[in-house]
Amino acid sequence: MGLEAWFMDTSDEDQRKDHRMEPNQPASLEELGKLGVFYRKLDADIYESDPKLEEIRKDQGYSYMDIITIHKDTLPNYEEKLKIFFTEHLHADDEIRYVLDGQGYFDIRDQEDRWIRIATSKGDLISLPAGIYHRFTLDETNYIKAMRLFVGEPVWKADNRPADDMDARIKYIASLH
Repeated sequence: MGLEAWFMDTSDEDQRKDHRMEPNQPASLEELGKLGVFYRKLDADIYESDPKLEEIRKDQGYSYMDIITIHKDTLPNYEEKLKIFFTEHLHADDEIRYVLDGQGYFDIRDQEDRWIRIATSKGDLISLPAGIYHRFTLDETNYIKAMRLFVGEPVWKADNRPADDMDARIKYIASLH
């Protein structure tokens, strides 16, 4: 199955729930692509030797990678980190994640400032463009293991909204027109 995404409801219920509107309003891969989201489905069981992943890394210049496991037993300051990940923010660089196990949600803003929830699971490689407002949360399984990819040395900096005057945001908005 491919990537699934939908426009979110406005409920302030547990962030780990799927928050689908009634009726569901799906967001297509084409719609995500127009917002700058890059997606590929890969075989996470062979990530250490996958030629498709190597090709993507080479083509995109992803020279740095590490692996993060988000679970209460493995991530120091787990609750604090989840709050940080779920605070709406942007980055000056693309955010690239390859899900090796588990699942989670990336929420992004569309051009009308509506939230789109992207459900990611094992084998999903997703790249969010620099300057897009987004956030991340686990789903109700409370577990994800993901490869983080970067062009060059990683920059661990998030700029919380509002950050409309940042270079990355200005360039992102310009790229949509």
